[in-house]
Amino acid sequence: MSKGSHTPPLRSLRHKKRKNKPIPLNDLFEALGKGEPSALARAITIVESTKPEDIETAQRLIALCLKVNRTSIRIGITGVPGVGKSTFIETFGSHLTTMGKRVAVLAVDPSSKMGKGSILGDKTRMEALAKNPAAFIRPSPSKDTQGGVTQSTRESILLCETAGFEIILVETVGVGQSETLVHSMVDFFLLLQLAGAGDELQGLKRGIMEMADAVVINKADGNNMAAVQNAITEFRNALHLYPPKANQWSPKVMQCSALYNTGIDALWELIETFMEHTKANGHFERNRQEQQKNWFLQTVERELGLRFFNQPLVQQQLEHYLEQVAANRIAPVAAALELLRLDQTTN
Repeated sequence: MSKGSHTPPLRSLRHKKRKNKPIPLNDLFEALGKGEPSALARAITIVESTKPEDIETAQRLIALCLKVNRTSIRIGITGVPGVGKSTFIETFGSHLTTMGKRVAVLAVDPSSKMGKGSILGDKTRMEALAKNPAAFIRPSPSKDTQGGVTQSTRESILLCETAGFEIILVETVGVGQSETLVHSMVDFFLLLQLAGAGDELQGLKRGIMEMADAVVINKADGNNMAAVQNAITEFRNALHLYPPKANQWSPKVMQCSALYNTGIDALWELIETFMEHTKANGHFERNRQEQQKNWFLQTVERELGLRFFNQPLVQQQLEHYLEQVAANRIAPVAAALELLRLDQTTN
């Protein structure tokens, strides 16, 4: 796709936006298929919206996108805060664009539990990649979503693929209690780790280690190399204790320095080997099918929760039960069952 092919739809979309007129769905889908960054940004805004009219538009748009042939690679990137995820993604993404790849980054910023706000500073932290015409960066607030991703991350992945991005990088909030949700929507799961920060395995969730397709020790530079080698040995020994993975892949432990751009090319070669391996044994397609099923089931679960709490009688009695539970007048499980029965009486 030539750079010049962007210009007419981009002007058209911006012109319509200035007039505050909604973009016709077919026009938006067509511009999205041409890889227009403005159309992609607008489409993601729509799927993230909670307005009833936008929800309906989003559903129709996603239905169209599902019919588009997709050949992307979805890579989840997680790690503890401070491990250098943003620097790594900028270096890794830039490396991929030099190979002629189009890279989309879906970066999730943690929202404040008090003010519900989010900094959304990923474009600032990935300044060079943000200016790269072959890359697209979309920071989104996590809000109250568990699992290190947003409620619309799956939809955003689909939109990026429809816009022609070949590599989708999903940066998560950080290793936490429910971080592993990202594993249900990617092809390759990458765990970034640090060396020399004490016991590398201490506090690391077993489930995350079991799901990792590769563990990469970042910041392998300067005086840190001895600690990096020790960390690599520890992680390799730990991975041998886990049962075989469903994809018949043996997780690898590698090192890199995102700051000095070392080890990045070797990592990409590893991911290509992984893709060849999983496509050959059929796991890639089975995994994509499971992702669709998980998307369906988790959407049902989320919608049921929203509809339940929006019931007038439930809203009226919720505070009462919260106070009773806090005062130890009723057990939490008993209170929950009573509240659920209230909802049944209204139907």
